Amino acid sequence: MSLDLSPCRAHFPALARDAIYFDNPGGTQVPQLTIDRMVDYLIETNANHEGAFPTSQASDRMIDESRQALADFLNADLPQEIVFGPNMTSLAFKLSRSLAGELTAQDEIIVTRLDHDANIAPWTIIAAERGCKVHWLDFDVEDCTLRLDQYEGLLNERTKFVAVGYASNAVGTINPVRHMVKLAHEAGAMCFVDAVQYAPHGLIDVQDLDCDFLAVSAYKFFGPHIGVLYSKQDHLERLQAYKVRPASSEPPGKFETGTQNHEGIAGALGALEYLTALGEAHKGEVDGPTHRNPRFAHAMRAIKSYESQLTRTLIETLSAIPGVRIWGITHDFDRRVPTVSFTLEGRYPRDIAAALGKRGIYVWDGNYYALAVTERLGLEEHGGMLRVGLVHYNTTAEIAKLGNALEDIKAGS
Repeated sequence: MSLDLSPCRAHFPALARDAIYFDNPGGTQVPQLTIDRMVDYLIETNANHEGAFPTSQASDRMIDESRQALADFLNADLPQEIVFGPNMTSLAFKLSRSLAGELTAQDEIIVTRLDHDANIAPWTIIAAERGCKVHWLDFDVEDCTLRLDQYEGLLNERTKFVAVGYASNAVGTINPVRHMVKLAHEAGAMCFVDAVQYAPHGLIDVQDLDCDFLAVSAYKFFGPHIGVLYSKQDHLERLQAYKVRPASSEPPGKFETGTQNHEGIAGALGALEYLTALGEAHKGEVDGPTHRNPRFAHAMRAIKSYESQLTRTLIETLSAIPGVRIWGITHDFDRRVPTVSFTLEGRYPRDIAAALGKRGIYVWDGNYYALAVTERLGLEEHGGMLRVGLVHYNTTAEIAKLGNALEDIKAGS
């Protein structure tokens, strides 16, 4: 499958700069459609919620439209199952406060060492408050895949909650979340999926996953800095919301504390409009989409196919450099997203990231808030890792420039 790259890149004004954006796992660049939606909102419909005047009513219609688009993107059953918030971290902490009231000292929680701390800390904090036992699901340090044999042993009749990432923001591993959700439900537990790192790379279907909760961040899939929480409707109806008295008592409003980032919600709609346009352009190249909006299926499948080729090129390029160690899966590209972290023998990650930055190549270094990963790999005290994160607007030519730059830095030039 081919991706028509030039039209894709033309949508992104930032790509006209003399820079290579490999910092995408921390936030992607945005298409003009995202920018236009935000500017139009601020000029034409900038108003607060539920007013009796035209701009407020237009603002509310836009929010409804964006909520429906996100429900379609995630294949949620109802738009009311979509909750807006500042970011995934804030939404997870908000949800954890509501879930805490349902926990007792006899309950158990499972988290993984492969996750971003935003999918660990909210749950371990409420576990400590309620006296719950926390089990840590480990991963294999050789390929950074979860120990599924261990997972089944941790689940039991006392397990109340399981938190797992769809894809690792540190090493790119795609976890078998559908299977893990199924096993959690069989044990009587709820399951939260952090899909922030998976969202720009693959098709998400919350109905197929059957997860109880799932979170994404629009700024990771070509939108602005807002977060989105999906929850099954019965959970939203049942759980207590921490809110002011005049606020709605119905979901999703009861969980959307205060005034939302309306221009950000408008921008998220623009990002999804970009993806639907991409799907329309590639609709003849995939068969059998199952989503309510099949253009999302077309877009994400085209993206995944192209990114698999990019990932292969990146891993081959890095592997050819003496002293480089790639952490994670290096062969089976269906089991990883194109987020590749590595270390270079004898060099501090921050120094290399700074040297690359001076050459116009933007990469992350450190632990990327996946502290449990760098601790488990024994890398935290050594500055963590370097992370190169690709998305579909990146090119093989950019990867070649990265390889040449790393060779030069290694040689001291």
